Amino acid sequence: MDFLFHLMEKTAIPMETPPPYGAFHLTFLILGFLAAGLAAWRLRRLGKKGSRILLFSSGLFLFLIEIWKQLFFTFYIGRGEYQWYVFPFHMCSVPMYLLLAAPFLKEGRLRGSLLHFMMIYNLLGGTAAYLAPSEMLTPWLFLTVHSFLWHLTLVFVGLWLGLSDLTEKRMRDFGDATAALLLFTAAAFLLNLIFRRASGGDLNMFFVGPNPSPLIVFRDIARAWGWAAGTAVYLLSVLLGGFLIFLPFFFAAERKRRRTGRE
Repeated sequence: MDFLFHLMEKTAIPMETPPPYGAFHLTFLILGFLAAGLAAWRLRRLGKKGSRILLFSSGLFLFLIEIWKQLFFTFYIGRGEYQWYVFPFHMCSVPMYLLLAAPFLKEGRLRGSLLHFMMIYNLLGGTAAYLAPSEMLTPWLFLTVHSFLWHLTLVFVGLWLGLSDLTEKRMRDFGDATAALLLFTAAAFLLNLIFRRASGGDLNMFFVGPNPSPLIVFRDIARAWGWAAGTAVYLLSVLLGGFLIFLPFFFAAERKRRRTGRE
């Protein structure tokens, strides 16, 4: 444990916590989104083999930096005690598993639903994290950069899936992606219940309870009407946001299908 503590200590480079919409945040927001959008556009016509490589390499990148994060929180911040609130099953953690698994899944409805889930809901989550960045801004340089790169990866993957032909982007695909979201949400809620005692009440995956949400607006709803009301409004907001993310890709795909004569 001492070895891991000292190893993580070497990466605990302090920094003054950047303010939201300060120079650090805006640099990542503007240049990062431009780079993600340009890369997604340039790579939109990758073949099947290239797409599998891109999916897997993106997942591997997230997996490797997540290992560092888990070690940092456990052995540096927690001094050997696991910090349950960083258990990797938040909504923005799920793509790490999906990106690693998707290249090995057969083409079909299951694979399509997972790809559309990342296209819609992880693009939404990555964008929302940048627009409300308080949880990403920390007093440690590597931890802050980790969070910014993580969510930027979600933005890139979501844009790339939206621009490429790897996803069909039909209305039924939105339904399948939403079904996947609800399934992952149910799994997260179950984890929150199973590990509630072990975590000391710190576990709140997907922010769906039974602990009150820490998210602004939804936490106020939870305080006033209970965690279930806050969770319901939160999920409805995610569904609406996901639908608004999906619509431009849907209309673009419909125009392309009409132009090429495909139904």
